[in-house]
Amino acid sequence: MSDVINDPWAGRSTGMRCKTCISFVRKGEKIDPEKGAFGRCRAHAPTMRGFVPVWEMDWCGDHRLDENKI
Repeated sequence: MSDVINDPWAGRSTGMRCKTCISFVRKGEKIDPEKGAFGRCRAHAPTMRGFVPVWEMDWCGDHRLDENKI
C-alpha cells in the first residue's frame, strides 16, 4: 500500500482565479507581476469596510466563470 494520497483537487484552482470570475472588479493597473491587478470581490454583500480586496491570482470556492473574461 502506498503512503502517497492522490488528491483529486490538486491544481483545481488554476482555472478558478479571480481574474476570470464574474464577481471580480478590477480597481487598478498591474502592480505585482505575480499577483496581477488589485480588485474587489463582489460575490457577497459588502462589510463596513466595503467589498473584499483581492488580487487577480487569488481564488476561492465561490468562483463563477465569466466567459467574457477568458
